[in-house]
Amino acid sequence: MATGTEHRHDGGGVRAPGRAAIAAAHLRTDRWWLAPAGTAAGLLAFVVYSTWRAFANADYYASPYVSPFYSPCLAHDCRPMPGGPNAELLGSWWGISPAVVILVFPLGFRLTCYYYRKAYYRGFWASPPACAVAEPHRRYTGETRFPLILQNVHRYFFYAALPVVGVLTYDTALTFRDEHHRWGHMGLGTLVFLVNIALIWTYTLSCHSCRHIVGGQLKHFSRHPARYRAWRFVGRLNARHMQLAWASLIGVALADFYVYLLASGVFDDPRFF
Repeated sequence: MATGTEHRHDGGGVRAPGRAAIAAAHLRTDRWWLAPAGTAAGLLAFVVYSTWRAFANADYYASPYVSPFYSPCLAHDCRPMPGGPNAELLGSWWGISPAVVILVFPLGFRLTCYYYRKAYYRGFWASPPACAVAEPHRRYTGETRFPLILQNVHRYFFYAALPVVGVLTYDTALTFRDEHHRWGHMGLGTLVFLVNIALIWTYTLSCHSCRHIVGGQLKHFSRHPARYRAWRFVGRLNARHMQLAWASLIGVALADFYVYLLASGVFDDPRFF
């Protein structure tokens, strides 16, 4: 590795004086750009889809299924959902889609998630775009300035996301009713919601903040055997945090899309019993 000044460029970042003077932008020969490009495409697709659905304010309820984007429904003009998550905290003055209110919490939880930070840092901000590839920025301030300093509130979004996950669990239980709200029903949508809530719970519990809350402050695991077992369980989930992040993101979008298809009359929910 060259360490002299013969190839040094004036500027900041990796080209600043005092950094290793390497003329090549990088020495990688593989298609390193595929991973950040795929990540950016996947996240952008979800942003476009969720924005469309959140502001549509329509086709989000087909008894007994309610879209996870619209639950709990906090606005005055929500569709009536007998026995469902209705909480008219916002009066008739609220004219925007009710999904905008509730999505703040799960999206805030995901945006500040440790894995998603890596994903969009590389995919959108190229900071850095890949391992051993120089980032194009002149300076690096980390998460010490606005807006990235807001990433430090991740644990608080974790607390806020837990009640939402609880409501979605309740919604999943309601999918065992039929369209007339009688118990004993199971349709294809029930399976879709069961898979979705399982992915959401495992992703939420695999969170780094959850792992720290469960056992990160303990000095002697032997004195806290229950918390130690919980910490090990969360740790095993945490090892799959990236996979769970993507699977739950796709799962919640598919659950919403399934409700949209039912509510818009594309097809009827196939019933098992």
